[in-house]
Amino acid sequence: MADVHAARRERLRDRCGALAADAALVTRPANVWYLTGAEPDGAALLLTRDRAVLAVPEEVPQDAEGLLLQQPEDVQRLEVPPGADPAVSAATAAARYRVAVLAVEEHDLTVARHRAVAEAAAPARPTDLDRAVEQLRLVKDEEEITALRISAEIADQALGELLESILVGRTERHLAMELERRMVDHGADCAAFPVSIGTGTHAGLAGHLPTDRRVEEGDFLTVALGARYRGYGASAARTFVIGTAPAQWQIDLHAVVFAAQRAGREALQPGTPCHEADRAVREVLQAAGHTEAPPRPVGHGVGLEIAEEPRLGPGDMGKLDARVPVTIGPGVHLPGRGGVRIEDTLVVRPLGEGGPELLTITTKELLAL
Repeated sequence: MADVHAARRERLRDRCGALAADAALVTRPANVWYLTGAEPDGAALLLTRDRAVLAVPEEVPQDAEGLLLQQPEDVQRLEVPPGADPAVSAATAAARYRVAVLAVEEHDLTVARHRAVAEAAAPARPTDLDRAVEQLRLVKDEEEITALRISAEIADQALGELLESILVGRTERHLAMELERRMVDHGADCAAFPVSIGTGTHAGLAGHLPTDRRVEEGDFLTVALGARYRGYGASAARTFVIGTAPAQWQIDLHAVVFAAQRAGREALQPGTPCHEADRAVREVLQAAGHTEAPPRPVGHGVGLEIAEEPRLGPGDMGKLDARVPVTIGPGVHLPGRGGVRIEDTLVVRPLGEGGPELLTITTKELLAL
């Protein structure tokens, strides 16, 4: 992986050249990881034309979580005293290296931190790196896709085991905690995001935080989960019925969301506008009388962050590229009754390679558990 990270840093140097900058200061944790393979808490990366310097708080041990052991040999380590800001220390180093124009991640810095970085880097002139690293991260290499594939497999295993257990009488919070534990048991670094369990009237709510509500027979049960593996996380959501044959309204609602989700998946092709998947999903839902106000994007990119570029919303005008992993996750919630949410993570691939690659494979059928 050292060669992979070195190649990524060279690509960022090229981007800096296009911005007329001779160095970059990277502070967003996922971006530091992407460029070095290390993510010590609070670290900042200074990348000049001829060196890479990782500013790390002194109190972070070199073997913390094994992260610094992965630091490439060609990346220098700069010890930062306790209480000091690694970004400011890296900016001070930029001044020592006679950097003239320093590109910084303005979207990741507060106003006060940006001011401190600019003062430390003087006489270097700060400019905006303009999400250059996020743009490099957009298209994944096959090693990244493999990590996402394993992440999805771990979540599928954990969910499959949970569905074989007795669910009636258990709380949303308890089920969420069990899923997180099972994912770690199967090799996850941790959960990629807090597991969401919604039962009864909570089912189908996007981003629902688990409560002490107990699962009852006849409930819809919505599960949203993702495992983080080697820094990468996929996302999935499924909806089931508890303990009995589903009612007709539950069958009908699930069928509509299932059809909408399938339409969104089928719209994922290289060169297709990002809003096309959202449009395909929304047409199916609206034809069945379901609207969402305000409309939520039907999906987004995943990788080192669980919600990254691209966004798949009604106003997103970019185009999809091959090897971009995205989610498609429509849902409908009926107040006072519950609802359905179905989400998959897929990798955009051309039809000649079989079309979108489905990573999250747990059944989407309306099972009675």
